[in-house]
Amino acid sequence: MQTATIGHNNPPDPLDDAIAPFSDTISEAENWLDGTPVESEGQMKAVDDLIKGIKAARKSVDAARDDATKPLHAAWQAEIARWKPTQDDLDRIVKGLLAAVDGFKRKLAAEKEEARRAAERAAWEATRKAQEAAQSAQAADIEAQRQAAQAKAKAEAAQAAAKSLAQDTVKGLRTVQRYEITDMRAALHWIARNDKDAMAAFIESYVAKHYKTAQIDGVSVTTTKEAF
Repeated sequence: MQTATIGHNNPPDPLDDAIAPFSDTISEAENWLDGTPVESEGQMKAVDDLIKGIKAARKSVDAARDDATKPLHAAWQAEIARWKPTQDDLDRIVKGLLAAVDGFKRKLAAEKEEARRAAERAAWEATRKAQEAAQSAQAADIEAQRQAAQAKAKAEAAQAAAKSLAQDTVKGLRTVQRYEITDMRAALHWIARNDKDAMAAFIESYVAKHYKTAQIDGVSVTTTKEAF
């Protein structure tokens, strides 16, 4: 810990204060970490003492961190809580407005879709008639040529109308897909066949969670001892 002197205005660092009592232990532990394994009981006891000291250092640092951050965390939580009621109320208002307009928007969208389909059918029919008129009109028959040109113009106008209706959509609607599992076994078999990585990840997670309490087929459990 630093001693305040004249001109020294920096407050003590709680991290430095927490770790300072363990500086000798940390240095000694680092000396042991040169790649050489323990080879005697005496060395083992020395390392065990160092492990206890380093764990104590970690506990001291954790406690100092909690003391330092607790006021900040409390202030953060208080500020978040101050904003939340207004945010929640705005969300409720939006939800209510969406509920109020949802039915009409869907009805309007269905009407526009039917109009688009009707316009598309009309455009296809006009195009077909224009093609027939063009094929049957003789080059020397001016009246037939004029009628073919009119049919072509009508077809182009019908195509433009259909295109315009296709672009006339209801804003604020989105396509939503939802699912329902109707056959759990069939779904499981499909995943096993088509996404082996996902199945393997699930199996790993399940075994890691339950191997101590259940004898799972296909899983071998070994018991060993290790330093801690």
